[in-house]
Amino acid sequence: MRLKKLNRSQKGMTLIEVLIAIAILGIIAVPFLTALSTSSRALIIADERTTAESLVRTEMEYVKNSTYNSTFSYQDSHYAGYSVNVTGVPIPDKQNITVITVQVYHGAKLVLNTSTYKVDR
Repeated sequence: MRLKKLNRSQKGMTLIEVLIAIAILGIIAVPFLTALSTSSRALIIADERTTAESLVRTEMEYVKNSTYNSTFSYQDSHYAGYSVNVTGVPIPDKQNITVITVQVYHGAKLVLNTSTYKVDR
């Protein structure tokens, strides 16, 4: 078997060229992977908030359609991973007005806290 002798114009890549190419690839890959991680976290937070808003609307409609009660408190945890605390407290100097507060937790983390009023008419 004969080995072919290389001319100067046919030389291959040197180790330094390969290392520079890998360094450039690494410099480009780090921001790209960071952006993917950030967007993934943002998507999880947006999904969590959307679910919490839906749960708040559901509980507000339930309280709105129920008979007037000046003071109440209950917890609903029938939702996968979420729990909802609903409280109603009367305003001291106002008759027949109750402040309704709905808090939505995902695990132990408070995701959404909102309040509104209910009036006995």
